[in-house]
Amino acid sequence: MLVVHAVWAEGALVLWAEDSAGRAVTGSRAAVPAHPFSADADSLRAALVGAVGRAAAAVEPVSLVVSLPGSDRHPLPSPALVPPAGSPAVPSPVLRRWRVAGVAVRAGAAGLLAALRDCAADGLAVGPGLAHLCAVHAFAEHLVAAARVAPLVVGVPPCLRWRPLLAGADAAYFAELCAALPPSAHAHLDPGEPPSADVQVHAVLCALVDEVARERLGSAVPPGAAPWTAALTGPDARLRGAGARLAGELREAFDAAHRVGRPRLLLRLVEPEEEAGGDAWSLELWVQSAVDPSLRLPLRDLWRGEGGAWLGPEAEAAALRELDRAARVFSPLARAVEELAPDTVRLSLREAHAFVREAAPRLDAAGVTVLLPAWSGRSALALELTVHDRVPAGRGGLGVDDLVDFSLEAVLGGQRVDLEELAELARLKQPLVRLRGRWTMVDPGALQRTLELLRLRGRGRMRRSRAVALAVAPSAGLPVPVESVRADGALGALLGGDCEHRLTPLETPPGFEGELRPYQRRGAAWLRFLGDLGFGAILADDMGLGKTVQLLALLADERARGVSGPTLMVCPVSLTGNWLREAARFAPGLRVRLHHGPDRPHGNDLARLLGSTDLLVTTYGVVSRDVEELAAVPWRRVVCDEAQAIKNSTTRQARAVRALPADTRIALTGTPVENNLGELWSIMEFANPGLLGPAAQFERAFAAASAEGEDGARAAALLRRRVGPFLLRRLKTDRSIIADLPDKQEMRAWCTLTPEQASLYRAVVDEMAERLDGADRVRRRGVVLGALSKLKQICNHPAQFLGDGSALAGRSGKLERLEHLLGEAVAVGDKALCFTQYTAFGDRLAPYLAEVLGCEVLWLHGGTPRSRREEMTRRFQESAEPMVFLLSLKAAGTGLNLTAANHVVHVDRWWNPAVEDQATDRAFRIGQRRDVQVRKLVCVGTVEERVDELIERKKALAESVVGSGEEWLAELSVAELREVVRLSPEAVVG
Repeated sequence: MLVVHAVWAEGALVLWAEDSAGRAVTGSRAAVPAHPFSADADSLRAALVGAVGRAAAAVEPVSLVVSLPGSDRHPLPSPALVPPAGSPAVPSPVLRRWRVAGVAVRAGAAGLLAALRDCAADGLAVGPGLAHLCAVHAFAEHLVAAARVAPLVVGVPPCLRWRPLLAGADAAYFAELCAALPPSAHAHLDPGEPPSADVQVHAVLCALVDEVARERLGSAVPPGAAPWTAALTGPDARLRGAGARLAGELREAFDAAHRVGRPRLLLRLVEPEEEAGGDAWSLELWVQSAVDPSLRLPLRDLWRGEGGAWLGPEAEAAALRELDRAARVFSPLARAVEELAPDTVRLSLREAHAFVREAAPRLDAAGVTVLLPAWSGRSALALELTVHDRVPAGRGGLGVDDLVDFSLEAVLGGQRVDLEELAELARLKQPLVRLRGRWTMVDPGALQRTLELLRLRGRGRMRRSRAVALAVAPSAGLPVPVESVRADGALGALLGGDCEHRLTPLETPPGFEGELRPYQRRGAAWLRFLGDLGFGAILADDMGLGKTVQLLALLADERARGVSGPTLMVCPVSLTGNWLREAARFAPGLRVRLHHGPDRPHGNDLARLLGSTDLLVTTYGVVSRDVEELAAVPWRRVVCDEAQAIKNSTTRQARAVRALPADTRIALTGTPVENNLGELWSIMEFANPGLLGPAAQFERAFAAASAEGEDGARAAALLRRRVGPFLLRRLKTDRSIIADLPDKQEMRAWCTLTPEQASLYRAVVDEMAERLDGADRVRRRGVVLGALSKLKQICNHPAQFLGDGSALAGRSGKLERLEHLLGEAVAVGDKALCFTQYTAFGDRLAPYLAEVLGCEVLWLHGGTPRSRREEMTRRFQESAEPMVFLLSLKAAGTGLNLTAANHVVHVDRWWNPAVEDQATDRAFRIGQRRDVQVRKLVCVGTVEERVDELIERKKALAESVVGSGEEWLAELSVAELREVVRLSPEAVVG
C-alpha cells in the first residue's frame, strides 16, 4: 500500500509516498540518507494515474529532503502504513532529515487535488499533509464560487492574480485550517525556523484560488478581450501596458473589500413597459449593505440624502468606485460613470441581451450583485412531448416493440406556441422576444431548426423505446430538449415511476431455490423489462430488501428462457464470497465462476471459460487492470454491486466499468446519492451512457433541485422525470414493503480474507497439525481449542491475533464488510447492535468505528460499571441520532432491552445458536416496532463457514448435540478437524 504525502514547495504541489514494500532498515550513513519506505517516482506516478487518470498525467519527478521523526538509522513509518515484518521499533523518536523521491505538479495542482479529494482507490491512502491540502483546495473552490475573491497586481514583472477575501465566517474557517496544519505538511522546511502556519496556508490558498478562478472564468471571456481581462483568465498572468495606476486601484479596492460594513453595488435589469419598444431596457443602480444584504437603496435616493445612515459615511464614494470597476466589465456602464449623480443606464435590446448572457456572470464573479428577471436563467425554448400508449390500461405487462402515437409542440418561456407564432418569431431573428406580454430569451438558430422539425416530423408513431429516450434524454438528437411529457396508459406509468406496479410480476423461475416476496417479484420484472427495452437500471432498494436475490432470480429466469450470454458481476473484494455463496444457495443451476487473483485466466482460456459461464464474479480492481481484455468480450450484461464505488466519475475504476460493452447494465446500490448529484450522474452514466448528457451540463441543469422555490421545484421535477424510469428504490419504512417482510430476517454476510490474514491462518493450521501428532486426549483438546480461538481472531483482524496495537484500516475483509453494513444503516438514520466475544478487540474497534462512521459508538463489556451500563442503555434508547452499540456477548447477551436498534451484527460467532439468539433478542423483543435484520459475519472458505454449515445441519438437535461454544469441536477426529479448518482458495481475495 502507498501512503501519499504532500507539501507545497516553491509554488508547486510536491507528492511523495511511503510504500509498505520498502526496505525495513537503512544501512546508509550518508548525511541525508534515502528514506527506506519512499516509493520511487515512477511507481508513485503510476499509482496516481491509476487512481485519478489524466489529472495526474503532468507530474514530473523531483527529489525532496524532509525532516521526520525516527532514530538515527530508521524513520518512524506513517500511522497509515503497515510496516513490513521485522521493522525495528523506534524508541524516543527524534527529527532526522531523509531524502525522498517525489513528483511535482507545477500547473494543474487544483485539478489533481480535486481528483484526489474524492479518490477511493485500492492500495492508496491519503497522508495528513495531502488531506490538509485537499481541504485548502475545497476552501478555495468555495471562495471562488461565492465570489469572495478579488484581483491584485503582484510580483516582478507585474502579474494579475486572484486573491481570497477573508472576512466573517471565511476568516474563522481560515484560522481553523491554520490550526490544523499537520507537521508533515512543512517537513520540507527548516525545522529550526519554519514560517508561521498562517503564512504557509495563505500562500497555498492564494495559489489555488488563482488557479480555480482562472479555470472557471476562462471559458466566459469573449474573443478580443482587454489585456487585463486576459491576464486574469488565461494561463499568462503578466500585465502588459497597464502601469502602476491599475495596481494602486486594485490594491485600494482589495483593502476596501476587507472593511466591515463596506456597501456593495447592485445592478437590476428592468424590462421595457408593455407599450414601450424593444430598445427601452434599463439597468437600475442600487447600493446594498454588506452587513445585511437585504438592506438595499436606489442610488437616486442616496444622492438625495435619503437612507444613507445605515450604509455609513463612505457609501457614496464606495458606490462610485464599484461602478467604475463594473464599467470595465460591461462597457455601457461607462455612460453612468461620466454622470454627476448616476442612477440608471438605458440599454438597447442588443445591450440587454449581452448583459444577461455575458456580463452578468462576470460581474457576479467580481463581487457585484446582479438581479435579473426570473426568465433569464431558464432554457426558454423547449418541446412538449405527448404520447398515447396503444396498450390498454387494463392489460398487464408492456411490449418492447409496441408502437405509440406521439406529437411534439414548441414551448417558449413556459407557454405553448403554435406553428404560426413560431414562424413569426423565427422571421424576426431576435435573441430577446416578447410573447404574450412576457419577455424571454431564445436562440434564433435553434428556433428555426425547431420550426423545421415540427413541420416535418411533429407527429406520428414510434417504438416505445424511442419514446422513452425522447422523454428522458437531454436532447435525444433534437434541436432543443424535451422539457415536459404527457403520457397515458402503461407508458405513462413507466415515465411516472409507477412501472413496477404495472408490470406482471416475475413468477419464481425454474431452478430458483427460494420464495420471492411480492416486491422482489415486481423488482425482478422491472429489471427484465428495462433490459428488454435496451435500457440500464439502478436497483437502489434499502439494505436488507434483497437486491442480490432479485438479480439472481432474473438470471435464473433468463437461463430458463434460453437467453444466452455471460453476465459480469463487478463488486468490492469483500463481497466476492457473498455472491458465490448466494448464487449457490438460490440459483444452483447457474454456472458461476470467480475471476480474480494471479491465476485468473486470460486470452483464449478466458474465452473458453466464458463459453460455459452464466455469471462471472470479479472485482473493481481486476476490471481496472484488465479493462482492455474484458472490453473485448460481448457481455450480455454488466452489473456493478455497491455501485457507490463508481460515484466519482473520474476515477480509474469508474472509467473502466463504463468502458465495458454490454447489451444492458445494472447498478446495485443502497445509496445512489451520498453527497452530491454528480454521484447520481456517474452511476447513471454507467447504467445508461449518455442519457443525462455531459456531467457539467447535468450539474448546472439540476443545481437548484435541492433548493426551495419555483426554480427548485422545476429542477427537481425534471430530475425525477429523467432518472425516475431507471431507478427503483423501496424503503423498509414503506408499509407495502413491511407487509411483505417477516418480523426478523437472519442472513449471512460473507467476507473474504486479505493476503495477510490468509498467511497467518495457514501458519496456525500448520502449527496445529504438528502439535496434534502424538498428543493424548487431554493435550489434544487444549491444542484444538487454542488453535480455533486463534483462527477466529485472525478472521476478525490480524491486529487482534498479533496483539501488537498495529493499524486496523485496510487489513481485514471482515472489518471492511462491517464498516459497509454499519455505514448503510447509519446513512438512513438506523441504529445497530454489534456483538463480539473479545473485549480487547472491542476496546480498539469502538473508537475506530466511531471515526470511520462519523457517529457515536457505545461500548459495553464486563468491566463497565452498572451506572455507566444503565446510562448507555438509556441514551441508546432515547437518542434520535443514529448510533452503534458495540457489546461483549458475555456481558450483554441477556438482560438488556435495546429495541431502538433494528440491525444486529454478530462480528464473531459464538458457535452456539441459543447464545446468539439470546443476544439478538436484545433488539427483537416486546416493544420492537420495526423489522429486525440480523447479520452473522462469516469468512468464506474458513473454519467459520464450515462450522456454520455444521450448526445449520445439527440445529434441529439444538444444544444437546451442539453444546456450548467451541467445546464440541474438540471431539472431532483429526480428519474431520483438518476438513473444518482447511483454507479454501476462495477464502482470500487480494
